[in-house]
Amino acid sequence: MNSSMFSSLYRCEMLVTNRCNFQCPYCRSIKGESDISLVEATKILRDWIFEGLKNVRFSGGEPTLYKNLLDLVHIARRNGVEHIAISTNGSAETELYKNLIEGGVNDFSVSLDACCAGTGSIMSGVDKSWKDVIKNIKFLSSKRYTTVGIVLNERNEQEAENIIMLAHDLGVADIRVIPSAQYNKFLSLDLPPNVINSHPILKYRITSKRHVRGLSREDSRKCKLVLDDMAVWDGEHYPCIIYLREGGRSIGQVNNSMRKSRYDWYLKHDSWKDIICRKNCLDVCRTFNNTAARGNSL
Repeated sequence: MNSSMFSSLYRCEMLVTNRCNFQCPYCRSIKGESDISLVEATKILRDWIFEGLKNVRFSGGEPTLYKNLLDLVHIARRNGVEHIAISTNGSAETELYKNLIEGGVNDFSVSLDACCAGTGSIMSGVDKSWKDVIKNIKFLSSKRYTTVGIVLNERNEQEAENIIMLAHDLGVADIRVIPSAQYNKFLSLDLPPNVINSHPILKYRITSKRHVRGLSREDSRKCKLVLDDMAVWDGEHYPCIIYLREGGRSIGQVNNSMRKSRYDWYLKHDSWKDIICRKNCLDVCRTFNNTAARGNSL
């Protein structure tokens, strides 16, 4: 209701590197291998903080490969950012995750696409990572708010329920199941009620009875999320992280007029006519924008 080009930035995501030590078959990664400079990353982060940043996520690539990640975490923490999140494949040394927690990270999202080592190697594209990922998910879940992201395709869909049960047993706070962009099938899962009710995002996804990805003609054609939420990579800002990963054009360059250019994009953009939005917009974003369009409190 209150989002505008002047409201506080609610959630921003910075891709700090496009390097990754995994080779996931479904990955919509950014091409090449490069890191954002610490100077540029610091300037962007401080600009966001000046705009009242509440939540920030550092991702990639694999952000734990970025040598200055802890520096950015410290800046966010010292400047009162409420939630500092890391999206990771879970393969880093546990000591690094401990340092990130001590530095101020209070939200971890870890990829978990298999329930056994064999499929884990296929889904990650590397051998001998499975035990480390499981160990780190269990550790992180015991220390901070931790969710797992389960991306499904034809290689692991038969294991979906077992992967969810494993994540539940590891003690995660929530479980996000999403079909890959290439796969995008309707989720049909048979899980114990206590597991469903323990994880709000999982429950939402199962009980909504809709595809996770994609818009219908009845959905709002306006994306109000763009007003106080942004994704940044390589000096440019994008409507959202999915739009970036699906190869969509940026809204513009990172500069002092970003909020104005995002507002102009919001006014002109028709999500239904945009093939990336129509095919890939996530259920939670649809709900947000539909609610905002009705003028109701979320």
